[in-house]
Formats: sequence, C-alpha cells, structure tokens
Amino acid sequence: MIKILVADNHPIIRMGVRQVLEPVSDIEVIADASTTTELFQQLETLTPDIILLEMDIPEINGIATLRKIKKEYPSIKVIIYSGQSEDVYALSTIRAGAFGYLSKASDVDYILSAIRKVSAGSMFITNELAQRLAFDESTQKPRRFFRKLSTREVEVLKLLASGKRNKEVALGLDLNEKTVSTYKARLMRKLNVDNIVDLLQQAKALELY
Repeated sequence: MIKILVADNHPIIRMGVRQVLEPVSDIEVIADASTTTELFQQLETLTPDIILLEMDIPEINGIATLRKIKKEYPSIKVIIYSGQSEDVYALSTIRAGAFGYLSKASDVDYILSAIRKVSAGSMFITNELAQRLAFDESTQKPRRFFRKLSTREVEVLKLLASGKRNKEVALGLDLNEKTVSTYKARLMRKLNVDNIVDLLQQAKALELY
C-alpha cells in the first residue's frame, strides 16, 4: 500500500484528491494538511511514502518546504502538485529534490502513474516536460533567461514578484536581508535590468505573477 499525504491549502483540492484515490486498491491517503505547520505536525506522527505538495502552500513556499522535508525526512518522496506553470517551476523543484511535478490540470491516470512510478523509486515528469527538456526552444526568450537562474534565485524572484519586501523574503526563505539584496542584484544582472521595476517586468514575462 502506497501511503499518501496531501498538502494543499484548498479544501476542494484535498477532498478531490481523496475521492480520486480512495477507490484505488494500492494507494491510501493517510492525512492531509492545509499549511506547512500542519504538514510538519502530521509528519511528527505519520510516515507517508509520498507527499503531494502544493507549490504555493501557505507559510513557507513550496521549494523551501521541499528542502526541509528532504533534510528532516529523507525517506519521504515529494511530488509537487501545482496550478503553476510547469515549464517555469518543474526544473527548480526537481533540482531541489522533488521526484516529480504534476499540474493540477493533469488527468487522473497521470496522477496515478506518477504516484506509482515515484513509489517505485523513479522520477516522474510529463511527456510535455520531457520534450521541453530535450529541445532548446531558443525562440522563447523568457525560458532561456529562466535557465540562467538557480533554484534559490527563482524563489527570491517569485517572492519579490508577489509583492514581498526584502525583510519578508528573508523570513520566508530563512535568509538575512543582506543576502536577499545580494540575490536581487544578481537577478538584475542575469536578467539584464538595472532597476526593480524592470526586474518585476521580467518576473511577469517568466510567469511568476
């Protein structure tokens, strides 16, 4: 039996995932959580095989949560389950230790395939993502810019784009403000901009809003 924990702040998503997985004989949803606090409280007493983790779960962002899970519970595998753009976030989450990335628009069969494949110890990516990884779509400038960024830089840019101030970004990613300023300067250089307004314009182009 593959034990699943669903971490998502939308009750309808948690209920929907449960309803989809309940009839499946080899998969069991053992718990769910709506925030990272609830998630880590659950992990104090439960040991799921796989966590279906929403990218934008409240309190700590998805990649930071993923890193914390990998550090404190290395035997638990994580699949990012998100409505965010796959071509922007999938690479970052896989680099951070996710075993797969699922769009909330995925068919049920895809979800089941992902869970079973990851449970068996393999990575899971969609056919579409595999094609994007295999071919350099050189005409799509935002993606080429994105590939210049590290996972941490994407995290910082995403939080800045959502309206967070340096102090809030620092708290959310467990950094100090000086480090956030350093990341901001690095982002401006890599994205060829010289002010915060243009930086946020690039974030919009990268679909980070």
